Amino acid sequence: MTYEDILKDIALNDERYIVMTAEIRADIKNLPFILGDKFIETGITEQTLIGSACGLALRGRVPIVHAFASFLTMRAFEFIRTDIGIANLPVKLVGTSPGLLSGALGPAHQAIEDISLMRGIPNVNIFCPADEEDLLIGIKAVIESPYPFYIRYINEKSCIKHNPEFNIGKAELVSEGEDICILTYGFLFKEAFVAKDILESKGYSVRLINLRTLKPIDENVIIESAKKCKTLVTIEDHFITGGLYSILAEIFLKNQIMTKVIPIALANKWFKPALINEVPEYENLTGEKIAVKIVSILSYNS
Repeated sequence: MTYEDILKDIALNDERYIVMTAEIRADIKNLPFILGDKFIETGITEQTLIGSACGLALRGRVPIVHAFASFLTMRAFEFIRTDIGIANLPVKLVGTSPGLLSGALGPAHQAIEDISLMRGIPNVNIFCPADEEDLLIGIKAVIESPYPFYIRYINEKSCIKHNPEFNIGKAELVSEGEDICILTYGFLFKEAFVAKDILESKGYSVRLINLRTLKPIDENVIIESAKKCKTLVTIEDHFITGGLYSILAEIFLKNQIMTKVIPIALANKWFKPALINEVPEYENLTGEKIAVKIVSILSYNS
């Protein structure tokens, strides 16, 4: 079963669903021929894509739209905010090449503020699967949700067997531990998993959490981790401002919790364009370099 298979089954079995793209169809290239007039291509016109999707949603359809994450969340931001967010329309926004996945395409294509933008819109939820398997586990529930969703699309192969049970707003607890809790999502999950193994080999007890949805986020598991673990680490391919690190700050301030948090993210700069497997190395976001940084900070503060 692939992402394309899931969309095909949903669209063919329920007349409400429409698949739409802004010339981004590599992983759903067969759908135009299968779905016919239930597949709509608008061209490189993200604002038109969202405007059209909203018109369809107001008439009882559920559009699943696809575009580069950077242009979808920035070029069409006002349309998403005003037409989808305010009206609370069940449009599903699938952003391709989010975060480091834009690879060599350059800063204009880098969606590394997309979480900050989308979570700031009331009613718009966010799904950030760790890899292709995680995407396939959760996508049907997200698409069938009555609420608008932004989805960070990923088709990278998984490094683990994920928990097949998926609930919106519920994180996946990958491992238990009490010294360090790593909180992450999306593409860098595999690097977080490598870092966990390295830290455990050095004698640390490591809890690893794949958050899956950042909005609604699993506040319970975050608060539990803050109480249970000595140090929390956030790992994300996003600007440090407005992403997971900011979300934790909001949760801890609201609940008057004081704890040690190490943020690992992109700090005030766009990343150097390169092949996808080279970007984490250059940006010090490989599992090995993440583990070294965590140990260095903990040793300095001890």
